[in-house]
Amino acid sequence: MTETIRPVNVDKDLLAILCCPETKQDVSLADSSLIAKLNDAVSRGQLKNKAKKPVTEPLDGGLVRADRKILYPIREDIPVMLIEEGIPLEGLL
Repeated sequence: MTETIRPVNVDKDLLAILCCPETKQDVSLADSSLIAKLNDAVSRGQLKNKAKKPVTEPLDGGLVRADRKILYPIREDIPVMLIEEGIPLEGLL
């Protein structure tokens, strides 16, 4: 069963000023195919955040760091911009 991903609503002015809290690189909205892939890994219990803790809740969306190495989750239209909540994307893209 494929879950439908609802569009994420992040204010464009907010998005313009957000950056990675660790490296200060720009971030951009993740595409729905990446979010679907990550949510599949969440459902299988195989996705961990930077703190090495399992991600247990599906993502509504995400902000991808410019170097494409980290995704910051968006939950209920709120970006979670905490370093330890970042999700490493190595091996997932």
